[in-house]
Amino acid sequence: MSSYAGKRVIVTGGGGSGMGSAVVEQLSALGAEVHVLDLREPTHEVASFHAVDLGDPDAITGAADAIGGPVDALFNCVGVPGPPFVEALDTMLINFAGVRLLSDAVAEQMPAGGAIVSVASAAAAGWQQQLDSFLGLVQTDGFAEARPWCEANPELVGAAYTPSKVAITIWTAYACSDLGARGIRINCTLPGPTETPMLPDFKEKLRDGYWDEYPIPLGRFQTPAEQAGALVFLGSDAAAAITGVALLTDGGTVSAVATGRAALPAFALRG
Repeated sequence: MSSYAGKRVIVTGGGGSGMGSAVVEQLSALGAEVHVLDLREPTHEVASFHAVDLGDPDAITGAADAIGGPVDALFNCVGVPGPPFVEALDTMLINFAGVRLLSDAVAEQMPAGGAIVSVASAAAAGWQQQLDSFLGLVQTDGFAEARPWCEANPELVGAAYTPSKVAITIWTAYACSDLGARGIRINCTLPGPTETPMLPDFKEKLRDGYWDEYPIPLGRFQTPAEQAGALVFLGSDAAAAITGVALLTDGGTVSAVATGRAALPAFALRG
C-alpha cells in the first residue's frame, strides 16, 4: 500500500538537502516518477526539474502545465524562514499563496485517489484558535487576492513564518471538503526542529540558549528522512482514509507542553 510504482508525483523544494530532497529520495526508491520544482537543482535523478520561484504565479502555473497530467501526488516541501532573511510579504506569498496556487493547478490534473501533502510547522499547533484571524485569507480567490489581504493585515502577518504555516494548516482543513468530493485527499505535517539547511537561520534569529532549553521528549531534533517518511505515508494509498489532518511530527513537544509535562523556554529574538 505504500508503493508508488507507476505513480507520477511533484515535489516542491526537492533540491538541496532538506525535507524535500529526502522525499524525492524515498519516492524514487518506491517507484515513483518524480518531478521537482525548486530554485536549486535536485541531487537525485528525477524525471524533470523546473526552476521555479513559488512567489511567481506565472512560473507556478507554467511549471504545472509543463509537467502535465495525470499527477497522483503533490508534496509541498518548499518554505522560507521569514525576516530578516526573507521579507514578510514574500514569506506569506511563497509559503502560503504559492503553495495554494500550485496545489489548485495540480489538483485539476489529479485523478480520484490523488493526494496533496504540505509541510507546515509545529508553530501552527493550536491553529483552531486562529480561525477567525486567517480564514479570510484562506477564502481569498487565488494568488491575486492573497497579496492584497496580506498587505491590508500587517498586524496578522507579523514576522510571517508562523502565520504562513497557520494559514497552510487552516487551508488544509478547509480545502479537504471540496477536494474530497473529487476523491482527492489533502493533509499536512507539523514538524518541530529538524536538521535541515533552514535550521541555522532559526538558530540565528533566536536568543542564545533557546534551542538548548527547547523540550523534545524524543530528546533530539528530527532528521529530514524522518520527516519525509511521514509525508510519503500521507501521500500513499496506506493513508487512503486520512484527509484534512495536521499531523504532528515534532518529537512530542506540543503534547508535552499541552499536558503540562514541559514548558516552552522564554521566547526572545537575538539582539
